[in-house]
Amino acid sequence: MIRHICMFKLNAENKDAKIAEFFERAESLKEIPQLKRFEVVKNDKRTPDSNYDVSLIFDFDSVEDLNTYQTSPIHLKFGEFVASVKEARACIDYEF
Repeated sequence: MIRHICMFKLNAENKDAKIAEFFERAESLKEIPQLKRFEVVKNDKRTPDSNYDVSLIFDFDSVEDLNTYQTSPIHLKFGEFVASVKEARACIDYEF
């Protein structure tokens, strides 16, 4: 199994609305059949502002399935939205 964790720091303006839209749009990713585990989380407001705002935590059976997800039209459309609201991104993919 491959775990894909991708974190985003969103632009400051209207951040709460952007987080809500991020969650709403992320739901479309559930349609990608290679996705075995789906979790979208947001940072707790009681923690440091330096933390990332939202994270995708997804599991795949293989790196090949992850790569298929990455090139899926559904993921690419979601990525266009994320690119328009993100300030920074960090990602890790690991086998477990």
